[in-house]
Amino acid sequence: MAVVPVGIALGSNLGVRSAELNAGINFLRTLSVGGRLVQSQRIETVPVDCPAGSLPFLNAVAEIDLDEETLPPRWLLDLLQDFELKRGRPRDREVNAPRPLDLDIIYYGDRLVNEPNLVIPHPRAHLRRFVLEPLSHLRPDLVLPGQTKSVRELLD
Repeated sequence: MAVVPVGIALGSNLGVRSAELNAGINFLRTLSVGGRLVQSQRIETVPVDCPAGSLPFLNAVAEIDLDEETLPPRWLLDLLQDFELKRGRPRDREVNAPRPLDLDIIYYGDRLVNEPNLVIPHPRAHLRRFVLEPLSHLRPDLVLPGQTKSVRELLD
């Protein structure tokens, strides 16, 4: 078994946002080896690159342990997207449209993945305060694969 830490960003700007994040956290815990999950504080943020009139987001980051052999990145992405759909995210939607729950893979161990519809680490994580701030609560010294600065340094 090759267990690696995996960071997932959670966001919600529709419905009862805290309940949506709770549902996401509970789902992630079911995927984690041994149920291990640590989560950041939740922060409220203004929408970035979203349609006009979008409501504020509630954001957090969770880290879970995954077995690379039984749940590789592509399969994880499929599970996350299926769960988003179950929580009410429309399959066909405008880019960055409001959504009950958004789950993004920020990092998957130290892997670099560049496949159609799957880039790890998340290609804009290092630029987004709504990811970096909650991630800094968990892993301030983490250097995302492909970066040279820690999460704390990127946030500064």
